[in-house]
Amino acid sequence: MVRGKLLTGLLALSLVVPFAAQAGGTLDRVMSSKILTMSSDPAYPPQSFLNDKNEMAGFDVDVGREIAKRMGAELKIITPAWEIITAGNWGGRWDVSVGSMTPTAERAKILDFPAVYYYTPASFAVHKDSKTASIADLDGKKIGVCGGCTYEAYLKKDLVIDAEGTPAFDYKVTPGEVQLYETDTHAFDDLRLGDGTRLDAILSALPTIQEAIKNGYALKVVGDPVFYEPLAVAVDKGDAEFTAKVVEIVKAMHADGTLSKLSQTWYGADLSTVK
Repeated sequence: MVRGKLLTGLLALSLVVPFAAQAGGTLDRVMSSKILTMSSDPAYPPQSFLNDKNEMAGFDVDVGREIAKRMGAELKIITPAWEIITAGNWGGRWDVSVGSMTPTAERAKILDFPAVYYYTPASFAVHKDSKTASIADLDGKKIGVCGGCTYEAYLKKDLVIDAEGTPAFDYKVTPGEVQLYETDTHAFDDLRLGDGTRLDAILSALPTIQEAIKNGYALKVVGDPVFYEPLAVAVDKGDAEFTAKVVEIVKAMHADGTLSKLSQTWYGADLSTVK
């Protein structure tokens, strides 16, 4: 994906940040303005990305639109950095994050996670010319991941996913070096340059890897998923009514099959539950 193309949409989206709003009156503000502002990533397909019309699209975007619709509001999207989103204390700059965020105990100190809306498998991938035959072959290798995300924590062997219903996992790789990137896409870009040119492997969401391969990246998946992430809607602390409304809506989207349908559309599989 061409970074210059992304910046145009990024700048356009970022100009609409509403700084005046304050935490604590989120639901009242959304119901009054009829606008739900969501933070998102413009370079994380198929969850969220800028399409060829320079519009935001993807599974997370569609989930966000449905939540907004059920609140009687339109969805507005902004694109702050991931580190800013996960830092909390949003100060009303946006109302909700539907960004495939894992609800960990550490993050729960600064954010609330009203509802898990799907689960995604985390997998390793290598360049298609790599002779890597199994996950065990990645010991001692240089592996790329997004900075500050669960994939980095997994490689550092300090990943804690304490959401109810999360399948157990163990650590299968001891990397020689972990290379951090702003987004998964940047790691993919380095790996596609060749086996061992800049990276030996990456760890990311399996659907994201599959989407990259579909879009022409010379990658291949190695082994089975190493863990499954419950991914949740995140909101800033301080508005119990807004949190309860999100719980109500996401629960209804699970019950009526909306999340299953959207998952099938974007992933070709039902990731709304762990089978």
